This record gives sequence, C-alpha cells and structure tokens, in this order.
Amino acid sequence: MDGRPSTLAEFTQWTEERYGPQSALRFRAPGGGWQTRTYAELGAAVRRAGRELLDLEVAAGERVAVLAETRPEWTYTHFGVLAAGAVLVPVYPTAGEEELAWVLSDSGAVVAVCEDAAQAARVEALRPKLPALRAVVRMDARPAPAVAPDAELAARAASVTPAADAAIVYTSGTTGLPKGCRLTHGNLGAVQDATLPLIRGGPGDSTYLYLPLAHLLAQLIQFTTLLEGGELCYFGGRVEDVVAELAQARPTHLPSVPRLFEKVHAVVQALAEAEEGGRERFEEAVRLGVLAADGRLPEQDRPAWERAEASLYSLVRGAFGGRLKWALTGGAPIAPATLDFLRACGIRVFEGYGMTESGGVISLNHPDAVRYGTVGRPVAGCEVRVAADGEVLARGPMVFPGYHADPAATAEALDPDGWLHTGDLGELDGDGFLRITGRKKELIITSAGKNITPTEVEFAVQAACPLVSRVVLVGDRRPHPVALITLDAGELAAWAAREPLDPGASPAAHPAVRAQVAEAVAAANATVSRPARIRAFHVLDEEFTVEAGTLTPTLKLRRAEVARRYAAEIEALYEQA
Repeated sequence: MDGRPSTLAEFTQWTEERYGPQSALRFRAPGGGWQTRTYAELGAAVRRAGRELLDLEVAAGERVAVLAETRPEWTYTHFGVLAAGAVLVPVYPTAGEEELAWVLSDSGAVVAVCEDAAQAARVEALRPKLPALRAVVRMDARPAPAVAPDAELAARAASVTPAADAAIVYTSGTTGLPKGCRLTHGNLGAVQDATLPLIRGGPGDSTYLYLPLAHLLAQLIQFTTLLEGGELCYFGGRVEDVVAELAQARPTHLPSVPRLFEKVHAVVQALAEAEEGGRERFEEAVRLGVLAADGRLPEQDRPAWERAEASLYSLVRGAFGGRLKWALTGGAPIAPATLDFLRACGIRVFEGYGMTESGGVISLNHPDAVRYGTVGRPVAGCEVRVAADGEVLARGPMVFPGYHADPAATAEALDPDGWLHTGDLGELDGDGFLRITGRKKELIITSAGKNITPTEVEFAVQAACPLVSRVVLVGDRRPHPVALITLDAGELAAWAAREPLDPGASPAAHPAVRAQVAEAVAAANATVSRPARIRAFHVLDEEFTVEAGTLTPTLKLRRAEVARRYAAEIEALYEQA
C-alpha cells in the first residue's frame, strides 16, 4: 500500500493520520452493549501504552511479554511495545506453569503485561526463576499518568529498522518445550505486501476476532484490518458465545479454525435430519447451492433453489450476521462437505497455510484463485518446492531469521540457501496449488515397514461422523494401526436429547454411539490403502484438552502425551486385535 510505514513501530500513527475519525475497534462493554473506538482513540491508547513502557525504562530491543485473552488492551499493548522499539513476546493465557516460566525466562522478558490479578499472580510466583523481569503490569488496573513525552516515543519509533525484531513468537510445542521464532518488522511487512491484494477490505468492513492474539494468525489479521481502515470486532471473551455473537456483530470478514464451521454445518444438518425426509432435502439443497455458486444451476432447478434460499441458505447467512464476504481458515484441514455446505449458502471459506517460522503465511486461496482441497497457491514473494522425500520447503522475505538463542535449531530449520524446512508433507499440482498431506515427524512406519500418514485416515473418520471430535492413529513399529477416538461434547448433547441415555451411563460405551463411530471408521478405511486401515478403536470418555497436556494452546495434538496417557487402552486394542 503506497505510503505505508516501513516498520510496525509507526503503524498506528499512520492509520490515525489516514482514518482518524473512523471506527477502528468494537467490543463488548461491561453492561453487555457494544462500544467503539476510533483510529484517533486507538492512536492515543497506543501512545499511552508506549510511554508507560518508556517510564519503566524499557530499552529498544528489550522483550515485553503479554499474557491475556483477545481484547482491545492486547492491541493497545502490542502496538505500544512496537512503538517503543521493544520486542513483543505473546504468551497464551492457557499456558501451563512450566511453559509460562520457560517463555518468560528464555525470552528474557523485562516486563510482563497481564490481563488481570490472577494472571499477574502467576507471573509473580515465578519471579525467582525470572532474573531479567523488572515489572509486572496489569491491564485492568488504572496506571499512573505516563511521564515520558510523546516526542520521545516518536523518536524511538522512528529509529526502528525493518531488520529489527518485532516479536518472538513461541511455537506450540507438540514435542518438548516451545522454541522462540524471531520475526522482524521486515518479515511481517513482507506478509502484508503479499496478502493485502488478496484479502481485500476497507472502511465499513468489520473483522470478528475471537482467535487468541497470542497466535500469529490473529496478529496478522489485526494488521491487515487496520491497514485497510476496517474495524476489529472483539468477541466477548467466551468461546461458547461466538456463534450467538456473530449474528449481533454482523462481520464482513471472519478468520477461524475449521471446527467452528464444521459445528455450524453439523447443527444445521442435524436439525434438517430431525424431520422425515430431511436428509434427502438437505443434501439436494447443498447440491443445488453448489451448482448455483459455480454458475451451473440448470434453469429447471431454479424454483427448488429459490425454496432452499428461503428455508436454508438465507438463515445460515443470517447466523453469521448476514454480511459475511469471506471467511479464512487454517491450522488444520476442513471437511470438504462443510466447504460445500457453506458455499451453497453463499459463504466462501478460503483455506490458507503457513507456520510461525514463515511469518504465518506460505500459500492462500482467495477470491481470484481458489481450489477446494488445497491450501492455495504460494503468495507473492514466497517460493515453494517439494523435496524428494515429500517435505514442503519455502523461501522468501517473510521467512524468519532463526530461533531465539538456539543456533542448532535454526540450522536444522533453515538450510544455507535460505529454504525453510516446514516439516509438512505436500504436493504441488500442475496449476501451482499446494496440498498438505501430513507431518513428516508424524509419519507412522509399521513393523512391516509400511509408511502411513496418520492425518489422512484420521480426518476421514472425523468427516464421516459429527459425533467424533478427534482421532489419533497409533501404529509406529506395530503390526497395524489402531485408533483412539474422542467425542464432541456439543454434538453428543444434541444426540442425547434425541436418544436419552440411562442415568450414569457412559456415552462412549452406548451401542448406538459405537455403531455410528464404527460406520465412520469403516467408511474411512474404504478410502485408504490396506496398511493404513484402522483395525481396532477405543472411544474415550473424555476429550483431549490443553489443561491435560494432550493439546497445545493452538489445539494441535500432542501425540506423544496422548500415547503416554492412554498406554493401557492402546495395549488393550492390540490384545483385542
């Protein structure tokens, strides 16, 4: 974008000058209503946050940690850190004590900005392990007026260069402790250069943000929305209220994980199937909607499409607020049936792919180039190739310079020619669209020497049964694969309302539930090679959670922890098989 500042340190100063009186932020007030803040008010809040850091004698290049849920104060602090020439260290508020201590100590954070007293107390308890930490600041406490002048902050911001670190973002850590990815102002600027022409928006547009701002994707969405003069609309703080809030917030843009879209699909489908002949009518409506979305609807089918528009499509669009132009998803594959359902209803969902080490973006589907079943073409400036062993490699100005204080890990991730080894397996089709097929480190090699990519069959089971929330394939150095399966609590509650359970009965052991899961496993087995087929499965009574350590803060599976925690169940499956 012409005239855009060369670094993020002067980001909000630029947006304030360009969009001053327009709405920049919208969020829930304590009483439940919505409040807004203009770009001018955003700029003032950021300057206040930056000057407070100068009062705490934070020097250029020093690290400032942020430990909070997604909220306006996160944004104020984020840009205040950058304006002060400091380096942001985002921390997931759900991080356990070991991870929290590691991130704060490894980064050498000198200030920790915490959401409230509870989070501040967690950090204070770790003080003996954090010799670099000088201050703990609370977002919900009214600070003393900042003493440092605006001119000092402006001078600090002007001195920042594109090569300077903007953030150290710690990876999720599916194995071991997370590593700190250094991202420069230049890295993040390159991402904006590559994606702004693809993700179009502007004044009058609104992005609903419920993803954690500790995650790089949410930060990138924040940058893009504000650069274009759009409005950031923050969720109210409860993930279970997101669907209800969407109807009120009426966003035009929605970044999300696949599970939200899949849940909406499952709920609507279940409601349709509750009526006699509902399944057939629902499937026909989706078929007609996809034809219409592709411009291939036969004229004789138009009356049926219009009936579906009144009874289904418009209602689903209304559930998302009725203004949604596009939705963006990544981090995990999304069920093709869900994409078809939403596309039929007039909601386009675009899959993208990236990792923290690539500045968050490598490839992206977008309105001008989309191929469902892929994660899009590489964005401008990013080269992608597939190595002989199937690993996806990426190179470009968005790729990070390395891990913080870990040269060995940096050398493993980046080769001398600048290629980033993503650890993902993939394929490029003849038109340059990328498809991710699995994780290199998650490859299962059976005792018979057969290579199996677990995600293929896992995803097929999940897609075949709405009751299933997670599938974990086990089989490395074993004769054949078996699976641990968890059930989605929301879907199970809806099912139980139709099929009452005996008091005290385990849903996982209910014959009807097991029958549905068994059908899904059989359907998935039919789509994969014989060595990859699930020979036995166990349905767990609990879901995997961040608190239990079986999921990362970004909800990725910690497979080693799952295998350790459920070792007895796994051994029983092999005895059974």
